[in-house]
Amino acid sequence: MDTTSYTPYLSILRSELIPALGCTEPIAVALAGAKTREVLGSFPSVMEVACSGNIIKNVAGVLVPASGGHKGIRTAAILGALGGDADRELQVLETISEADRNRLEELLATDYCHTSAIPESANLVIRIKAFDDKGHHSFVEICSEHTHFSRIERDDVTLLDDTTPAEENTETKEQALSVEGILDFAEELDTADVCELFDQQIEMNEAISRAGLEENYGAGVGKTLIERDTGTVMTRATALAAAGSDARMSGCMMPVIINSGSGNQGITASMPVVEYARELGASREQLYRALAISNLVAIHIKSRLGKLSAFCGAVCAACGSGAAITWLTTQGDRAMIKATITNTLVTIGGMFCDGAKPSCAAKVASSLEAALLASDLACRDKNFQPGEGLVQADVEATIEVIGRLGRDAMRSTDKEILDLMIGSGNSHS
Repeated sequence: MDTTSYTPYLSILRSELIPALGCTEPIAVALAGAKTREVLGSFPSVMEVACSGNIIKNVAGVLVPASGGHKGIRTAAILGALGGDADRELQVLETISEADRNRLEELLATDYCHTSAIPESANLVIRIKAFDDKGHHSFVEICSEHTHFSRIERDDVTLLDDTTPAEENTETKEQALSVEGILDFAEELDTADVCELFDQQIEMNEAISRAGLEENYGAGVGKTLIERDTGTVMTRATALAAAGSDARMSGCMMPVIINSGSGNQGITASMPVVEYARELGASREQLYRALAISNLVAIHIKSRLGKLSAFCGAVCAACGSGAAITWLTTQGDRAMIKATITNTLVTIGGMFCDGAKPSCAAKVASSLEAALLASDLACRDKNFQPGEGLVQADVEATIEVIGRLGRDAMRSTDKEILDLMIGSGNSHS
């Protein structure tokens, strides 16, 4: 692999695998809140928050870290404005104090912050307008990426207008990545280029996963899996990832290294690979190469779907883990790795996303169980064949078809899910 191919793959890893505290959608709202206060120059007297449907869907059911157990857009926006540090990006709420939490309680009991939905918008849009008592106001928009400020204004003066980089980044990933290229990159990788990045992913994601197993978070999916069966590496690998999601969806104050803008995907793409590497006695260098495969396969598939959609992103990350585990167990048999991805996608590719919430841990577990079965099938040359349902002639064509399904065909499903969530009594505020 020459430099012109190697460098984009490395750049994608470095840009996607970043730390985040809490579910990335409410954290992005908190980031916008912190930036709006910063631009205004003082704590606002009134805030107005408008979000796209997918942001509303992914904020409604998940606890906001440092909030004292609260959910929702109002919580995230107010808390970010109260004590968030916008320079910390997806770790914006690390600076929240007890005084900030107390003030949050007071403001949530009032009509201080007004929320609304943005009709017919892109999937990831957050707009916050804030006003002070002196007649000044500020406006911040985040669009396409969780940390991408597309527009910033103060008193109707435009300070930033930047709508292109996030879209260009998505196009770069789609053009650069392929399963064959990912395997070339991983096998030719200078591990010194990624050791710090992957060491951080292993350390952070394992810490929150262990916390999920040891403490009581959410429905305790990870703990339940371990209690049911502790004897197999498949159970341990699945339980670790599910437990990390248990903790993260229930407000745990531990950061994770995300993948494709999602902590659940970051945990799903890493912890099973780490556990299988231990079981197999793989070297640290082999683990790094396997993590490169897992993370990049997850990014590759997710880039075909868009940042937020009705297609559960845990499936993409599980495909990555399954591919990496097949690489570890077969000494890099490419036909079996590609078959693992195809087998997984056509088994569980229809699982929908109904927002971030504790049951995401069960979806992580289900996705990984499907991926590990897919790997076992592939390693025995028992694969689903072209023409059977959505299975195409090769893995890239199958990924493209699944991408179309999640990006285009499930668009109406996404709208219906949002309508049902709001209509069933879940407020987007």
